[in-house]
Amino acid sequence: MKMYLISDNVDTLTGMRLAGVDGIVAHEKDELRTAIETAMEDKSVGVILLTERLGREFPDLLNEIKLARTMPLLVEIPDRHGTGRKKDFITSYVNEAIGLKL
Repeated sequence: MKMYLISDNVDTLTGMRLAGVDGIVAHEKDELRTAIETAMEDKSVGVILLTERLGREFPDLLNEIKLARTMPLLVEIPDRHGTGRKKDFITSYVNEAIGLKL
């Protein structure tokens, strides 16, 4: 199985192509939907990588797809500008999950 990247910028796509990951750049919701549907039709794609910015801008579309399909796996990754998460996001998840403050 291979990975496929849907990015909001050319720099991230270029870097991933150097690592052997094909992909496409999408900026609008319709472009993103078309790119995801195209990648899902390819049975060799097991993981679709999405930049975090696309995840933040179009959460309703991604949630709709995640609820309807189990394969391929949709994974949000940070782009070249870094992550949009807080520095202590892992600690926050653990605190929320177990109900204790670490």
